[in-house]
Amino acid sequence: MKTQANHSQTFRSTPTQSRPISETKLTALLDQEWSRYKEATIASGIENKIASEVLPLGVQSSFQHWEPYPISIVAADGAWMTDMDGRRLLDLSMGFGAMLVGHLNSAVVDEIKATLEVGTLFVTPSPISRDAAQRICRRFAIDQVRFTNSGTEATMYAVRTARAVSGKSSVMKIEGGYHGSYDPLMVSGKPSLEAAGSADAPNAVHPNGAVAGEVFVVPYNNLSAIEKIFSESANKIACFILEPVLENLGIILPDDGYLEGVRELCDQYNVILIFDEVKTGLTAGPQGAAQRLGVKPDLICLAKSIGGGIPLAAFGGKQEIMDAVTDGRMAHFGTFNGNPLAMAGVRAVDRICTDEALADAEAFNMQALDRISDIIEEYELPAHTVGFGVKGCVTWSPTPVRNYRDYKATDFKIAELSWLWSINRGIITPPGLDEQWLISLAHGQTEIDMLVEDFRQLAQALRS
Repeated sequence: MKTQANHSQTFRSTPTQSRPISETKLTALLDQEWSRYKEATIASGIENKIASEVLPLGVQSSFQHWEPYPISIVAADGAWMTDMDGRRLLDLSMGFGAMLVGHLNSAVVDEIKATLEVGTLFVTPSPISRDAAQRICRRFAIDQVRFTNSGTEATMYAVRTARAVSGKSSVMKIEGGYHGSYDPLMVSGKPSLEAAGSADAPNAVHPNGAVAGEVFVVPYNNLSAIEKIFSESANKIACFILEPVLENLGIILPDDGYLEGVRELCDQYNVILIFDEVKTGLTAGPQGAAQRLGVKPDLICLAKSIGGGIPLAAFGGKQEIMDAVTDGRMAHFGTFNGNPLAMAGVRAVDRICTDEALADAEAFNMQALDRISDIIEEYELPAHTVGFGVKGCVTWSPTPVRNYRDYKATDFKIAELSWLWSINRGIITPPGLDEQWLISLAHGQTEIDMLVEDFRQLAQALRS
């Protein structure tokens, strides 16, 4: 096992040798598992059919849908959920990080109950929202912050702020990067390779219905591609937005020196650097990915983990950048911004996400990664493990994935089987085949053992 790991930063472990999986075996297992799924989730199927009469696809977010139908959940507590068929499921999705402290965490519940005695919405300044802003600024080492209601709002307003400050309108982003549903940030989200063109100088692939303006797209972990575009077009580029660690393509880690190089190039060419930490945030550690990796952006976008499960997001950063909001160059509005219920989530999370609590959760995650890496080695699987903070994943490629093109070369058929296998055995992870598990403050040794044993059974089935 080749391990590139620094447990204070990132984790990746690749096998010393691997063998391909039999295509016949893989097809048979997929057929078996889909039949098992339909037999065990009849009530969810009925619910989806009813919901589809009033909701497109029967879901509130298109990502929640898969064929033939998704699982419908009726309750959740701690690290566990209950579905329509009465099955108890180990939640390893945890709302992509929004449930970092666990479902119905008592501290969050207590703060919300207390807030319900005070008020749910003021639409005025309040010491309640000021206190939450102070907590966010202190924790993430930023000068000023504004609250929003979703990650999409946070990234949208960050880009608008950068445009207002710079007087430029174009945007640079990473090929394959996801930053919510703001038009320019949807460009080249997960483009077809035919449309994307060259791997070193990819085309900007615009999605249907999006009016994005000029967007420059570069591969992750490729400084020369950034410098080439900056040298030709920096006079038009307001900002470069990226996840410091990509978390919508499994987990893709930055090469040594990559983020430092990005910072230097942005400084050299006067381009505002935005880190999208909607998915990293506190899942990366007590102060987020930027501080953990030692590279400071001009603006940061936050959501999910900072709110304890309450809808909440934020954007903020350096005083000289946020001055654009103060002086009116970038107008930021929102009726529900900083509402008391969301601020209750901030207070609770800030109190319970201590260095010690997050270190304990990360230790469980690293244990799972180590043990699953050993199974990959034992069964010579064409896969490797990657981890960052409390998140981890198995990527179905024996070699490291450094960018979107590497990700597209992974084995999605085995990824589908791995995801479906777990669901059929009481473990739910995101359906995108390119997400991560998350070890929350509510997970413990029992849950880690279940995750590892589930993977061992899959490995045995693949090699039987």
